[in-house]
Amino acid sequence: MFHLIKYIKEEMQIIRERDPAIKSSMEVFLYPSFKAILRYRAAHWLYVRGHYFWARWISQRAARKTGIEIHPGATIGKGLFIDHGHGVIIGETAVLGDNVTLYQGVTLGGTGKESGKRHPTVGNNVMISAGAKVLGSFKIGDNSKIGAGSVVLKEVPPNSTVVGIPGRVVRRRSEKAPQVELNQTDLPDLVSNDLAEMSEENRRLRHQLFLLCSHCRQLHENDPFFQTMDKLEDDDAAAIAADEKKGSIG
Repeated sequence: MFHLIKYIKEEMQIIRERDPAIKSSMEVFLYPSFKAILRYRAAHWLYVRGHYFWARWISQRAARKTGIEIHPGATIGKGLFIDHGHGVIIGETAVLGDNVTLYQGVTLGGTGKESGKRHPTVGNNVMISAGAKVLGSFKIGDNSKIGAGSVVLKEVPPNSTVVGIPGRVVRRRSEKAPQVELNQTDLPDLVSNDLAEMSEENRRLRHQLFLLCSHCRQLHENDPFFQTMDKLEDDDAAAIAADEKKGSIG
């Protein structure tokens, strides 16, 4: 009984620290994550002692009531917080460190029918945002952040930010632990960054081509080929100007 009261107090503290929507400690009893994790602790106790049927019975009842499916064989440290939680799946051989934060729709799953360790290991102080999928047996390093909707298929170093499909490390630096700020939106835009890099590379290539053509014209000033090219460029420029004029008039 003492351990249960201590656990409830710890869960109250965790939820009050990480969810600004909570207004009173009694609301903790209404949280799906509180119910799911409490039942997971009981199911895991049975699972490690070989009572597999009763462990799964408890975990499946919890999944139906909360929408959060935690296999009783998973190993979960202290301070797990599942915000909203519907659709969260934690596989049998998954290992979660301390102070992990998961959002709705997160999957910590395997990639096939392989036996043994087949689910991810999540380090301490990790935040995995809404809808992210972490698939396979590898580690998410401490203090890392997985962006919403990402699909992570390989190991993530500590202190990293991962976004995209498949997930790519886009930032590595020492900063506040994710569960302190719980910032899901301040993430790099991979598509915009790639387009900007391509545009800059295109500009440099066009400039180099212009210099090369200018140099060739100086070397072969009377060559008919370059005279023809000059005429074509003049015609193209005139056509573009005419199109722009029509567009402005329309």
